[in-house]
Amino acid sequence: MDLPSRAAIVATARESIARGSKSFSAASRLFGRTTRERAWLLYAWCRRCDDLADGQDHGHALSVVADPADRLARIRAMTDAALAGETVGDPAFDALRIVAAETALPAKFAHDLVEGFRLDLEDWRPRSEADLYRYCYHVAGVVGCMMAVVMGVDPQDDATLDRACDLGMAFQLANIARDIEEDDRGGRCYLPDEWLVEMDVPPGQHMKPPFRHRLAVLAQRLTTQAAAFEDSARAGTPKLPFRASWAVLAAAGIYGDIGRAVAARGEHAWDHRVTTSRRAKLGWIARAGGQALRRKKLYPPLPRDPDLWTRPRG
Repeated sequence: MDLPSRAAIVATARESIARGSKSFSAASRLFGRTTRERAWLLYAWCRRCDDLADGQDHGHALSVVADPADRLARIRAMTDAALAGETVGDPAFDALRIVAAETALPAKFAHDLVEGFRLDLEDWRPRSEADLYRYCYHVAGVVGCMMAVVMGVDPQDDATLDRACDLGMAFQLANIARDIEEDDRGGRCYLPDEWLVEMDVPPGQHMKPPFRHRLAVLAQRLTTQAAAFEDSARAGTPKLPFRASWAVLAAAGIYGDIGRAVAARGEHAWDHRVTTSRRAKLGWIARAGGQALRRKKLYPPLPRDPDLWTRPRG
């Protein structure tokens, strides 16, 4: 039996990103062809793992899975096979095989992301703010690190990888704020227990109308921290080529608008799902082009904020 070609796997990955993330799809078009294809390949693997863990189809219709241990075992086995250079037979995992081989992607990053899927499959809940940040790293911050490697950043360049991680952290915190109601319907909550206790919200009751004002306060906390990570991430763009920095800055603006909209809507943030319009996406793409051209002036080399949570090493 003939195995799918690289071109066929890239085409499947392109379809996956078009279905799963219009925002990432739009930003990825700003990359050069090789980087763009590798970004699609990486996305396809991340999306497939996430769908297996959440019982979803391209990020839609979160559900409780009946066989979490089996799903985690499948994710781990196919990921390890792909990293070992073996043909897996699943287009998304073969996408990982290709991008890992072409970029020398550190296996640790892939394993760190799989750890995030383990947390979700085991119905993990954060107790503290530090727990929340560790979770955000495992499901999104490390994706920022992998994307940086795809864009040509040296895997040993910790300073630039920290900024890339910050962008993933910003995205995830904004997504958590936006998806509080959807996660609740799926039986999940990513608000730290300590925050809920602080606001005197009983366990499992945060979506009830009497607590909506307090929930808006916690969502504001999430989006404020997301903005801090976003600002830090922008400071890493002078280390990137022009087209890569353009894509990163466009994505930062597009996803950042999600957090800003949640904060602006206050108690009504969950009446309708927050989205970014096509017009707004195009606006950010245009604006980000100018930012990328002036990135060295806009984002001078300053130390990263020591108060921001820092990804694990080793």
